[in-house]
Amino acid sequence: MKAAFLRAWRRLFAPRMVYGLHSGDGAWRPHSRISTHTRIDGADALRIADHVFIGHFNHLDASGGLEIGEGCQITNHVSVLTHSSHRALRIEREAYWGHRDPAGMVRAATRIGAWTFIGPHSVITPGAQIGRGVLVRAYSLVSGEVPEFAVVEGQPARVVGDSREIDRAWLDEQGDRLAPERRQAYEAWVAASRG
Repeated sequence: MKAAFLRAWRRLFAPRMVYGLHSGDGAWRPHSRISTHTRIDGADALRIADHVFIGHFNHLDASGGLEIGEGCQITNHVSVLTHSSHRALRIEREAYWGHRDPAGMVRAATRIGAWTFIGPHSVITPGAQIGRGVLVRAYSLVSGEVPEFAVVEGQPARVVGDSREIDRAWLDEQGDRLAPERRQAYEAWVAASRG
């Protein structure tokens, strides 16, 4: 009896992935997946491409404009922000409650480039501009501009490597096991990204 109850409870309440979602502009993204346990604020200002994965227990604050490029993976327990009120709270104190535009409020559009990976427990701050092919390691605090193909880590996050080096080492290790057209497609994508 207990096992049957647990199975029923999981079916009803446990996190699940939903396949397909609408971007804030109304476009249908059939190959994107999002967890039932991810919160999106300001969904109408979220511009999301296809082939995106957004895992469990994330917070996406799109209220200030959020763009997520094709193929991005946002793992679990990640916060992607477009506004921050901590300074406004300290400056306004009691007057902060109900204030439409408190002094010190930060609102800035955030962008995550195509085929970028955001590791668990990371925070992307308002206005961050993350390039394509970036690897954000777990527990990173990302702000400002992150160049294409950077590997970043830390609090604050800093560039510690290049994802192309990681990819090419893996491709070289595969040797003949990997179809040549897959490596060619990767190299063409990397070359096209250099604009």
